[in-house]
Amino acid sequence: MQNQTYDEFTTPIDDRYLEDYTEGARYSFGEESVNADEIMEFARRYDPQSIHTDPEAAAAGPFGGLIASGWQTAALMMRLFADNYLTSVASLASPGIDELRWVRPLRPDDRLTLICETTGVRPSRTKPDRGILTTDVTLVNQDGDPILTATAMNMVARRP
Repeated sequence: MQNQTYDEFTTPIDDRYLEDYTEGARYSFGEESVNADEIMEFARRYDPQSIHTDPEAAAAGPFGGLIASGWQTAALMMRLFADNYLTSVASLASPGIDELRWVRPLRPDDRLTLICETTGVRPSRTKPDRGILTTDVTLVNQDGDPILTATAMNMVARRP
């Protein structure tokens, strides 16, 4: 993923509407990370499996060490997505995420970057004040290796 050229938005996030997204544009945003304590804290509360909560058991497990819950990984992706890509003034809701995949484990202190490719910008046929934004998202680590991939769909208001 390194040495690639990425697009930049011409409108700030607090003035971004459906018309400001361009199909085919690619963006890079980062960075987020979690340490071992944050991984274990999240997992104890939401995903209490030993590969996430117990470093010794995780070392003997299939991943050879502690890894973050996929749901924590998805939450980190969403933080980068909301803070950088998704409009803060015109996002209305999301009908869902398709094809969510945890490609490889998130390990303590990995540094994450989000790559977004706008794959669809479609005005609604029934509600002219909004449309659907479709985005392929890839969360990569510091080596450019994909950690998570998904297709996000968002309802976004059109410019007033």
